[in-house]
Amino acid sequence: MTRHFENDPAAPPPHQTAAPGSRMCADDRRRQIAEVAMRLFSERGFRGTTTKEIAQAAGVSEAIIFRHFATKEELYTAIIDYKGCGGAAPTPVAERPEQPHVIDEIRDVVAEAVESGDDLAVFQAAALHMLEHHDEDPEFLRLLMYIALENHSLGSVFWDRNVRVLYEFLGGYVRCRQREGAFREVDAYAAVRVFLGSVIHHSLVNLLWDKDPARRIFHVTNGEAARQFAEILLRGIAADPDSVGAKRKRPARNREAGADVKNHRDKNKKR
Repeated sequence: MTRHFENDPAAPPPHQTAAPGSRMCADDRRRQIAEVAMRLFSERGFRGTTTKEIAQAAGVSEAIIFRHFATKEELYTAIIDYKGCGGAAPTPVAERPEQPHVIDEIRDVVAEAVESGDDLAVFQAAALHMLEHHDEDPEFLRLLMYIALENHSLGSVFWDRNVRVLYEFLGGYVRCRQREGAFREVDAYAAVRVFLGSVIHHSLVNLLWDKDPARRIFHVTNGEAARQFAEILLRGIAADPDSVGAKRKRPARNREAGADVKNHRDKNKKR
């Protein structure tokens, strides 16, 4: 594929980009603009951010932005799509996402624990992955809040392709363990909401209010927070709370949740 390079001599001095006058291929320029725009959108929302401000921060002219994204709405949509909607945008940031969706990553990190029925490992690994993802990409966490508050159309797409899938995945595991007698009869989605609520609230508090470690109320590492959230959940839904943390062999006749994860991983390998 031919790589097109561009230079923008009319651009204002960049705030946080490559050296003035540097040439970038079209894909790299599109990604650079998207990264700068995401930072500004996460700070001010869609309505509070102008393309002029994005251009100044990226060190390019507005004409360069509109060469890659026809409108501000198209740029915003492309960012949301790139980060979590998998192909819903008319103008993608990149041909293929550099990283899989978070839900796919979670499925992979808990796959072995799901197959063996190691309840603590399942929820602890899922919580830790989410907490670390929030730490690594706080801008997108803030952007998601603006998406919801501003009622952007891709908000529902993100929900369906990420949040709903995560609920169904973890809820399916809870129901499977209920059939095996390991968990009490509770609403599976209520259990998932309790679990995800603790994880997401922890990340939001750290992001919005506890930026200064000296002011934090809950002083723990992500690993310790993940372990405690998982244990609290399991002590509430386990048929035998005293067994939480003990590894038990799953009955061979009933491994639906483990099989579901394995099938999903096999499908991903074929893509």
